[in-house]
Amino acid sequence: MASASPEHQMNNQRTWPCKSDSIPPFTAFSFQSAKHTNNPRKNNPTNHNIQFNPRNQDFSNFSQLPDDVLLKIAATFTLPNLRAASQVCKSWCDGLRPLREAMLFLKYGKRFKHGRGGVKVNLNKALESFLKGAARGSTLAMVDAGLLYWEMGRKEKGIAFYRKAAVLGDPAGQCNLGICLLQANLPDREEAIKWLYKASVAGYVRAQYQLALCLHKGRGPSRNLQQAARWYLKAAEGGYVRAMYNTAMCYSVGEGLVQSHKLARKWMKRAADRGHSKAQFEHGLSLFSEGNMTKAVVYLELATRAGETAADHVKHVILQEMSTSSRDRAMLLADNWRPLPSSSR
Repeated sequence: MASASPEHQMNNQRTWPCKSDSIPPFTAFSFQSAKHTNNPRKNNPTNHNIQFNPRNQDFSNFSQLPDDVLLKIAATFTLPNLRAASQVCKSWCDGLRPLREAMLFLKYGKRFKHGRGGVKVNLNKALESFLKGAARGSTLAMVDAGLLYWEMGRKEKGIAFYRKAAVLGDPAGQCNLGICLLQANLPDREEAIKWLYKASVAGYVRAQYQLALCLHKGRGPSRNLQQAARWYLKAAEGGYVRAMYNTAMCYSVGEGLVQSHKLARKWMKRAADRGHSKAQFEHGLSLFSEGNMTKAVVYLELATRAGETAADHVKHVILQEMSTSSRDRAMLLADNWRPLPSSSR
């Protein structure tokens, strides 16, 4: 039987542990601006470990970038950024052709994997398309190839593609590689933590959450509750629901963060409003303790529907104290409830 994907396993795990002034300004696509220094690696906003010799390179003309360097810089680009970069000059348009082709293969691969666009699910064709995209240098295709290999139970191949994407600076590849290395129960977990940290610094919220879990549970070099809480909070601020719940818990018990019931309630409600069942249960209990019966029942009913059996018992106790019209209104609110958008990355 094929092993579940890293994303699937993550979704099912518990969330709380028992200088050059001659360079012209460049605004053709969405690079973040960086201060120019005499260190060419610092001048490279994508930090793909590409080294230039300023004595031998004409930095005043971006069209002189070798194609292999250009492809490494743009390996993590999405289609909109590739299109924008391709409009800079003819040299870039020609040099980025493989990556634009890779985007087509990536699109076809997703269609075959998920049965979209009028095609039937065909994992072999999906993998073939992802591999063609990966061969053209796209880290996005590498990650999807790695994920599919992992789901097929071919873990070593999956890890190999994650590693290729990770080395090129893809946060999703770095995150998945870190998770896979942790799941492999290797004696040296420092490499896994290293990749999770790289993705976290890049702002990848799933990696921030996973890094926080490692620091919280002591799965890295050492247990560090303050750093764990810091990364939970960053991921929560980035919209990651499970991190919102854990942030609420940190504030509630004063673990890694200064205890604050106000902030705990804020993050618990945010998690509940985005569909976190345990947060819905906790927030329902909080509303009940404040005497807000109708809203308490709504959240407890949502938690019950999501499988929190303990919420059902509390809900029935409250319902016995409510009028029929109040019960009907609470159930109608629950039926019409829709989760707020959140980040899954």
